[in-house]
Amino acid sequence: MNQKAQALLKDSKTARWIALGLISITMFFAYFFVDVVAPLEGLLAGGNYKWTPEVFGMLGGSEFFLNVFAVFLILSGIILDKMGIRFTLITAGITMTLGAAIKYYALTDAFAASGLAESLGSFMTYIPASAKLAMIGFTIFGVGVEMAGITVSKTIVKWFKGKELALAMGLEMATARLGVFAVFRLSPYFAEQGGVSNAVLWGLVFITIGFLTFFIYTFMDKKLDKQIGEEGKTGEPEEEFKISDLGKIMTNPGFLAIAGLCVLFYSAIFPFQKFATQILATKLSIPDNDASAMVSWFPIGAMILTPFIGFFLDKKGKGATMMMYGAILLTISHLIFGLVPADVFNSAIAYGTIIILGTAFSLVPASLWPSIPKIVEDRYLGSAYGLIFWIQNIGLLMVPVLIGWAKNYSNPGVAENIANGVTAIYDFTVVELIFASFGVAAIFLSLILKAIDKKKGYGLDIPNAK
Repeated sequence: MNQKAQALLKDSKTARWIALGLISITMFFAYFFVDVVAPLEGLLAGGNYKWTPEVFGMLGGSEFFLNVFAVFLILSGIILDKMGIRFTLITAGITMTLGAAIKYYALTDAFAASGLAESLGSFMTYIPASAKLAMIGFTIFGVGVEMAGITVSKTIVKWFKGKELALAMGLEMATARLGVFAVFRLSPYFAEQGGVSNAVLWGLVFITIGFLTFFIYTFMDKKLDKQIGEEGKTGEPEEEFKISDLGKIMTNPGFLAIAGLCVLFYSAIFPFQKFATQILATKLSIPDNDASAMVSWFPIGAMILTPFIGFFLDKKGKGATMMMYGAILLTISHLIFGLVPADVFNSAIAYGTIIILGTAFSLVPASLWPSIPKIVEDRYLGSAYGLIFWIQNIGLLMVPVLIGWAKNYSNPGVAENIANGVTAIYDFTVVELIFASFGVAAIFLSLILKAIDKKKGYGLDIPNAK
């Protein structure tokens, strides 16, 4: 038995880091596509598109529609636990590619001249036909990308549990954050070369490459399962997942606290990224491209710090404490963006605040995701990740719509002026105070989590490496 354990593929450092690299590349491209139009809100507001802030917010929220209302994320978790990693990765890759292709077509001149555009434009006329089809595509893409996210999380646990788990998760997240940096740098450039549709086309190309890296990884996964002696399964404990296990997850106080912290934190990060270019462009009175370049440094800070935080968590622990510190920094950053007057706000303050937000973006995810295996059993780990992503998606569905509405409501007449070619400026104070309120709630919930951890003995502040 000892010799067999030594022969496992995951015991090879080279093999497990190659496996991590393959799945991380896909998530890099996935994160690129998630925000591919985020720096292009100004272009979508004018020209032939005429998208209002509410419509732009709806597009951001549409990514999570099926995951929330059709509970696709919970189903994805069940599929993962029942069908295994390989099947779920391939399904996720196909779904992302299909959704990305539909979103690309929605923003092309070919669609604008089609009968489909005319049909889609005949109802709910306040939403342009291009936005309606783009939302459909983004909704399908959202099913795939969230399925990929939970599967990648379980895959990393499979290869790194008891080893460099937090570091591995940190490096995967860092690679994904690099995709956000790339999109804020490259998407405006691609749009300059061929419009919004060209930027989305490049995103589609990247997603296709990501599907191929998922496919390559499955050969490693199959070999590992053969070594474990459970061909076609995930190498987890023999007791199989049952639907009734969902009840055990949802009544776990530690899981509920982490899920709540997750939705609050990510609701103040990902929706912010979609509006950040316009926020900085307005606050600093600079062109959108320059503001997008500034925003691109936000994920870079997270990318650099996250692996170091993961390494610290593996060796020293303090996961629950890190989540609390991250929530505090999150609140501070949004209060600075919202309350510092425009005549005082300058590039130095902007970059400093971006660094603070990037640090928060490192502390919480690096601590949160490796904590899940400490509070749930391995046999329903996929479903636990599916549930927590589902709860997170509820916030990510609703918040962009809320922010788009708040932006428009607190700036009456601005959207109409911009659509008519009249120069107008938004005030983002209300928007930033909403984001800050999520941070305040996250601080209180992180304190509750620490109390639960102390009572239940999950070991969230204990090192991950054994």
